[in-house]
Amino acid sequence: RHSLVLAVVSPPDRHGYFSLGTNADYVAALIGEAPFFVEVNHQMPRTYGENQVHVSQLVGWCEADYPLTHLPARPVRETDRKIAGYVAKRIRDGATLQAGIGSIPDEVLGLLDGHKDLGVNTELLSDGFIDLIENGVITGTRKRTHRNKTITSNALGSNRLYEFVEENPGVEFWPVDHTNDDRNVAGEDSFVAINATLEVDFLGQCASESLGSEYWSSSGGQPDFARGAILSELGQSFIVLRSTTADESISRIVAQLHPGAAVTTFKNVVDCVVTEFGVAELHGSTIRERTHRLISIAHPKFRDDLERRAKELEYL
Repeated sequence: RHSLVLAVVSPPDRHGYFSLGTNADYVAALIGEAPFFVEVNHQMPRTYGENQVHVSQLVGWCEADYPLTHLPARPVRETDRKIAGYVAKRIRDGATLQAGIGSIPDEVLGLLDGHKDLGVNTELLSDGFIDLIENGVITGTRKRTHRNKTITSNALGSNRLYEFVEENPGVEFWPVDHTNDDRNVAGEDSFVAINATLEVDFLGQCASESLGSEYWSSSGGQPDFARGAILSELGQSFIVLRSTTADESISRIVAQLHPGAAVTTFKNVVDCVVTEFGVAELHGSTIRERTHRLISIAHPKFRDDLERRAKELEYL
């Protein structure tokens, strides 16, 4: 029985190297560990980093020509702007950024025009980073590792993003066991992690992948970056969410997570939780303090009920 890696790659360069393009994640870690069979997509951008497969490592290939997946633009709500504003003003010059998927992390990036010498070490590179790089806000000059480089594991967004990363030596794609290693994250000064969640309970537990036992996604790098950020010198981790569902019928700050919910980021590594009503600083705080602070950033229409539930649980 033999292992075989199937991957989509860019056309080869004159030295016989194929690039994994926009997706290094898990596949890049297998280069040299197992033979590859690749589909050469003529629309896959050639990118740089630890994501190069030489023709000698292939058992074969086929060719294709189809567009990459595009992430549709999400409508930005006023609540998103408020949440992003709370986060953006806490980010220091020289910070190294990780931003997860979603409209709020993207909105935070859009508010960083006035910052200086930011760096990037992220699992996902989105369109929100492009203007900051092109305008000289993101330079990477203060990073301890990969200075002057934007480090990512994946790129997902628009055609503009795919054109931006193509043959761009300033952007490097590395396997996820490098970008998401909490020791590497902690090694950067002033690391800032920005990730979205679905609901947060009074203990600070974040369910970011399921509502109860109904799965929406997987954990991704959220717990890795949350852990690494709080170990970083002057690091910060922000968990962002709207205080309610879209129709304001359900609070997303809850006394207890829905039964069956997977805890994506557990209470001991949660730092700051942010809604449109403010920032709850949870790291190092007691259950009583956590409960008070989370109720204070819940939607006002739910605060009385949340306080009653907190007393029933003897948290207050």
